Amino acid sequence: MCPMEKIASCEISFIPIMSKDYISDIKKVLEIIKSYNLEHNIGILSTTIRGNKDDILKLIKNIYNTMDEICSFTMDIKISNICGCEKDN
Repeated sequence: MCPMEKIASCEISFIPIMSKDYISDIKKVLEIIKSYNLEHNIGILSTTIRGNKDDILKLIKNIYNTMDEICSFTMDIKISNICGCEKDN
């Protein structure tokens, strides 16, 4: 059963481009993700996130605005309104 609020799922891959210290750039993005109260799973190539859709969209905007000041990057984002939990019929 899903919670009352609308839950979204998201997968983010952050790729620094022409970065002087790409490891630090990636660590900064992970710090931003961890600072939000969202369920997340950090993988080798991407991070999956579940939670309130508005919070996920704020997170994406925060990553973009913060990292825009630090480096050039590409961010691959997949977002779904299917949370992966079962709904009662």
